[in-house]
Amino acid sequence: MTLHPTPTVLPSPIRLLGLRDTPLSLDEVYGAVGDDAAGGTALFVGTVRDHDGGRSVSSLEYSAHPSAEAELRRVAEEIAAEFPVRALAAVHRTGLLAIGDVAVITAVSCPHRAEAFAACRKLIDTLKHEVPVWKRQIFTDGATEWVGAC
Repeated sequence: MTLHPTPTVLPSPIRLLGLRDTPLSLDEVYGAVGDDAAGGTALFVGTVRDHDGGRSVSSLEYSAHPSAEAELRRVAEEIAAEFPVRALAAVHRTGLLAIGDVAVITAVSCPHRAEAFAACRKLIDTLKHEVPVWKRQIFTDGATEWVGAC
């Protein structure tokens, strides 16, 4: 009788992904990427600022295409495959946000800090470029402008 070893199934490094219409939690995201084998954890927090292009902003509204969560997963999988990611998380708000609200959080833990910084930077940059989430800026003068919409 020949015994075949059972393959080891490693857990996915993708621990938390989502689009939410409720406030985002730094503690939740940081907790999701905790890993005893990681020597570095990098986080990016994007917040709503009060200006853009020399104009005063009063609020932002984010909308997402129905495919946005699938695209977010695809981006996360690419980052996890490119870098030695131990754990990864990315969450993005939708709906109406006020000045100072957290709009997006990405976090990556890796064996070393340089890898964590690089992976987190690529994660947020790729998310903003490829995941179909659109921003409508509402200016203090009442004008609005879509950013990132096709």
